[in-house]
Amino acid sequence: MIAFEVNDITCGHCVSTITKALKATDKDGKVQIDLATHRVQVEPVSADAEELAEAIKDAGYTPVPVNAAR
Repeated sequence: MIAFEVNDITCGHCVSTITKALKATDKDGKVQIDLATHRVQVEPVSADAEELAEAIKDAGYTPVPVNAAR
């Protein structure tokens, strides 16, 4: 699981935009976004953390890597 804190997520549209960007990068990856905590979690299939962060940046947001607690 790769996690990012994206503090500029403010609404459902942001969630949708980031989800689409991540799915375009890794179509089979699982994406979970918690709007309340600004946390984006991805279980990638073919993309690495750098590619996923770049997808979020390209969508217009600012991802900060987080160590996902297990």
